[in-house]
Order: sequence, then structure tokens, then C-alpha cells
Amino acid sequence: ALSGCSGPFCGFLTLGFLQLKAVVIDGNLSVVHQSSVQFDSELPHFRTQGGVHIHADRLTVTSPVLMWVQALDLLLDKMKRAGFNFADVRALSGSGQQHGSVFWRTGASETLKHLEPDQNLEQLLQVCVFSVSDSPVWMDSSSSKQCLDLEAAAGGAERLAEITGSRGYERFTGNQIAKLRQTRPDEFMDTERISLVSSFAASLFLGGYAAIDYSDGSGMNLLDIRTRNWSQICLEATAPHLDQLLGAPLPSTSVLGPVSSYYVHRYGFSESCSVVSFTGDNPASLAGMRLQPGDIAVSLGTSDTVFLWIQKPRPALEGHVFCSPVDQEAFMALLWYRQKNDTKRHTTIHNNTQQYITTHSHRVSSFSPQVEVRALVEGQFLSRRLHAERLGYSIVPGTRVLATGGASSNKEILQVLSDVFNAPVFTIDLSDSACLGSAYRALHGLVADSGVSFLDVVKNAPEPQRATTPHTSAKQVHTHRRTQTHTHAHTPQSPQKQTIHNIKVKNQHRNDTKSSQMIQSM
Repeated sequence: ALSGCSGPFCGFLTLGFLQLKAVVIDGNLSVVHQSSVQFDSELPHFRTQGGVHIHADRLTVTSPVLMWVQALDLLLDKMKRAGFNFADVRALSGSGQQHGSVFWRTGASETLKHLEPDQNLEQLLQVCVFSVSDSPVWMDSSSSKQCLDLEAAAGGAERLAEITGSRGYERFTGNQIAKLRQTRPDEFMDTERISLVSSFAASLFLGGYAAIDYSDGSGMNLLDIRTRNWSQICLEATAPHLDQLLGAPLPSTSVLGPVSSYYVHRYGFSESCSVVSFTGDNPASLAGMRLQPGDIAVSLGTSDTVFLWIQKPRPALEGHVFCSPVDQEAFMALLWYRQKNDTKRHTTIHNNTQQYITTHSHRVSSFSPQVEVRALVEGQFLSRRLHAERLGYSIVPGTRVLATGGASSNKEILQVLSDVFNAPVFTIDLSDSACLGSAYRALHGLVADSGVSFLDVVKNAPEPQRATTPHTSAKQVHTHRRTQTHTHAHTPQSPQKQTIHNIKVKNQHRNDTKSSQMIQSM
């Protein structure tokens, strides 16, 4: 089914918040080229810090649209100077930072259709193309009022989560659109199309407006994740005629069309090079990690990100559920925790987590730092599993835990993780996962309509390294602890039992309230 798919496939991390990066793979899934552009250092005239402008209110965070455009010019020029042969590229796809939005001015579509190859993109698009010059990005948290309005219109936060996969989040695109319509009505009235960062970048390659894909569209508080169409309730609560401004969403595996003639004449792309739907950076990372049904990926850094492949989602007030970027019948869930990383550096290898109540019911004043730390780490992972299961995740035969990030080098940490999830832990490198996932998706896009699954396409990619397996007693021990926590959360207890239970799980609660406060995802 993959015969004839040997040519390079290009995946652009089309616009992370720090850089624009390209990864090219061949038909054997081997990386054959990489290039990148750093926003702050290579485009200093835009005066960004970390790729963004933080406004005076400390809530509004934006990125200059033309910085992204100029970064693409610079990246393609770098690849050309390096001798990269664009003519061999069979298909390209990409990803963009989730939730960000681009507002195209009335008449911009005509400009996209008639790009002159003797000029760079920045020259062609700098005048009269964008109605909003600074795009709201995922770090923005200035639309609290609009979130409350949307939740009220949907019938409450829980109902909004049931429809769109998430309760109202300030940085989600729908709420940013509502804010812009209310605070900058002239710019909004001069807008003929609204893109996500991902579909904006796809539009540049396509020479016309690219559809928003289901997976990235799930991060807007506007898409019904079950019907995979815009929710009429959410659209009407956000802006009039919004469906016309957004266009119809499409499957994430869709081939949007051939690359624009601009790239054929300026860089030597083949006229038959296909543009596959771009998606968000988090969905693209799931593709790059090649998650399978039942897998869970945990990034162990200064913030912990948990990726899940789920079949029957149960959206909740915590976490996010998106349509899968690689399987139209599946979903992905995302949890993000911010925490102090020091707790993960000092846990000891022994596995006898100690209690805070002695058999004679005498209070214990303290334990060693190592014991305290182990209890905290175990509580963190138990919390991750509980949150995942509430969103619809379940462990199945063959489940793998994929670990990445700085703390994934700590074998003791990985053993605790393996025990809590009762599954083997594998280590992976996520540094290029969104780029790599985009390249994989470019390849899959060419054969998806013939029924070839994404996992079939990437089955020969390098396998992650097995790091550890669960102890034989892990399932019984952690099932009991999860049951205790679940009971504590849902069943009234006597004051005496409540006090004892609170002491036993104090590290888990301390984790939840101090060092691992849930925040919204990128």
C-alpha cells in the first residue's frame, strides 16, 4: 500500500512559540534534513522575548504575524542554500502552536492566489493582508469575561466541556475571537477569514485559505468533538456569521491540494507536491510519539504534560479532549501540570512507601527527605492516573508508558511511574516530536484515503527504549490506593477517618495545591 511513497516528506513545526523548524524524512522514516529559525535571535527587529510580546496588562500575549511569515522566508532560503532539493518532496504537512489565531483582511485571498515568485513572502504580505497585526497566542489569558459568557451560553462549564472537550479557557481561540469582536470591532469587521496558526501556515503553502483540521479545531471551544463540526451554540455565543469566517473543518488526514505555484517557481517544488492538513503542535507530537490505543505519554520536566489515546472520552473540568490527528474514530486527551522539578531528583530506589499513622495510632512527626519525596512523586503519578481515567482513559493489554523530559533519566522515578500505571515504561526523545509527527502525517496523508492506518505507515520507525517494568505487587497496591483516593473524593467520612485519611494522603494533596497546580495546555 505504501509503494511509490519513497520520496521525501517534509514536516514543518510551523510555528512553535520559539522557532520555526523543518524536519524532512525519506520513505524509510529516516531524517534526512533539518533546518530552523530562532525568532528572537534571527529576527531581532520584531523585539520579541520568547517569540512573543507581553503587553502592559501582563495578560495579553501576542506574536507578530509578519515575524512568522519572514521566518518561513528565511527557513526556505536556508534550505535552498544548503542544497536541499525541494523537487523531490512528495508531500508536506506541519503544525502550529495551538489556540493562536490569524485574522485575514478582506481581499487577502486574492493576494494569496497571485503571489509573485520574484519577491519574498514578507514583501508580498506586509501590506493590506492581515486585519490584526499581532496574533493572540496560547499564553494569552485576557479573555476571562468571554469564557464566562460562553460557558453560560452553553449551559455551564461542564456542558461546554461535554460539547467541545474543554471548559472555557482564556487562551482558546473562540474566546479570543469574542474578545476581539467586542474590543476591536473595526478590525473584526474588516476580517474575511480567521485561521488557526496551523491553518494559517498551510494557507501560505496552498496559496489559498486552508481548512482548520478536526484535531487543532478541538482547541477552540467551538468544535463539537463528537459531530466534528462547529457547535452552533458556541458559534452564536462568540460572533455572528462565524461559520463563514472559519470555513468548514476537515479531517486531519485530508490532502488540501497541490503546493502553490509560488513555491514551484521560487524554490523548485514539484507541481505535484501535496499539502496535507496542518494541525496543532500537541496533536502533531502525539503523531511523532506514535501513540497506540491504551498508551500514555508523560513528559517529566518543569511542567508535566500527559498525552493519552482514548476511544470513549469523558470530558471534564480538568484537562482537554481533542479529536485524534491520526484516527478519525479516536480522541486524544491532554493534561498539563506545572510543578517544582527538585522533587524528582532525589527519590530513592526502595519501594516501601511509608505511612503517617503507626499501628498504635501515634502521630509520626517526620520522615526522611527521601521518604517524603518518594511519597510526593508517587502521589503525583497517582493523581495523573486518576485524572486520565476520569477523561476516559483505561489501561489495556499492551499498554505502554512513554516517558520523556529531564526526569526520565532517573530510573527510580521511572520505576514508580511503571508501578503506578502497572505497565512497562519506555523512554523517548520528544525534542522534534511535532516536526517528526508532521512529516509522518504528510506520508500518511497520501495513503489515508485507501484505508491504510497511520500506525501501519509508521510501524518501521525506531522503537523507544524499554526502561523498566512494574513490580509484581504494583497492581494490587496501587489499585487499593486509587480506590482510597476515589472514595475520599466522593464519599463522606467520619471526622476520625477523615483525619487519618488526610494524613495518609497529605503529600498527594500538597502536590495538587502547591507544586502541581493544573493549568491549561499549550
